[in-house]
Amino acid sequence: MKITDITTKVVNAQMRNWVFVKVWTDEGLYGWGEATLEWKTRAVVGAVEDLKPLILGRDPRDIEQIVRVLQKQSFWRLGAIGMSAVSGIEHALWDIFGKSQNLPVWRLLGGQVRDRLDVYTHLGMGNMKAVYETFEPQALADNAMRLLEAGYKAFKVVFIPYTHYTAAAPALRKVDELMRRLRETVGDDIELMVDFHGRCASPAAASRFIEVLAPYRLLFVEEPVPPGDITSLAAVTAASPITIATGERLVELDEFDQLIARRAAHIAQPDLCHVGGFTIGRKIAGMAQAAGIGLAPHNPLGPIAGTVALHFGIATPNVVIQEEMVGAVPWYDEVVSTPIRRVDGAWQIPEAPGLGIEVDEAVADAHPFEQEVLHTQHAVLADGTVVDW
Repeated sequence: MKITDITTKVVNAQMRNWVFVKVWTDEGLYGWGEATLEWKTRAVVGAVEDLKPLILGRDPRDIEQIVRVLQKQSFWRLGAIGMSAVSGIEHALWDIFGKSQNLPVWRLLGGQVRDRLDVYTHLGMGNMKAVYETFEPQALADNAMRLLEAGYKAFKVVFIPYTHYTAAAPALRKVDELMRRLRETVGDDIELMVDFHGRCASPAAASRFIEVLAPYRLLFVEEPVPPGDITSLAAVTAASPITIATGERLVELDEFDQLIARRAAHIAQPDLCHVGGFTIGRKIAGMAQAAGIGLAPHNPLGPIAGTVALHFGIATPNVVIQEEMVGAVPWYDEVVSTPIRRVDGAWQIPEAPGLGIEVDEAVADAHPFEQEVLHTQHAVLADGTVVDW
């Protein structure tokens, strides 16, 4: 079996453009993957085209070797754009491999390690305004109730104010007000997480907000400082009374090696659409497990990415909980048929060969590329300083 072509299909899903990758073979089998990277859509599509000549004619089942070729023979380090392209191709290879063996991908990854995969979603689902701009208690409570009514048992909010190197008293009071209202609304049995989104430029500012959040029994807080600053992150983690999670913006294996070696977080959050798919994701999982670190894989992306995360979670013992965005747009289930089934706050085990998905390309074509919402203009302080959003 040989790879004969690789194509992409961009699907606009309001908050982001999904990038689907299709790998074709000379035996009629094909596979699908996802390479979605927000605000980098056209660059990722171009990267897939640039990488394609490196692997045309190769056996798609030689996945480890193909990933090495894509990384090594590109010469330059690929970064988030290139590694997202690699990831989408890699998912499709596993899809082909599973179909060729008439087995679901999780079987090929070593088999089942759990009976179901606990999941969480975002406040507001695919509504970007709700996700990133809910700073009023009543709106927060209303959005939270909608998630409870939809059957979710866990969800994440993003309401740390746009900040910088210090945490002002009014901002701390605001976070306490919002967190108190949220916990009162959902009760004690719902798992809650707060995403800092890297908005604190210093460990001191992050720690002040963590102190405010500590009484509210969070599952974790995420990305308390910008990615890459392992020293500051390690300081926050060492002093934190709350579990610290990070990793969604790390894309290279050695970045996770530094994070894990320093024990700079309690939970790592690799995104299988950015780190190199299952191949690199499994290596990150093994490193983390050896260090006593759990995983909560990042995944606010499309339906193929969700299915990839499902197969990974079923076969990976140190996954704690899986992020998901099922239903982010009304036609979510129309563009891709997936094996994802949520029962009582958890995804169930899929049985179809490969990833078990099929793309309705006519529906996909009805939602062509559009410029993503530019949210960054909100992340400006009163004096005009541009900060992390």
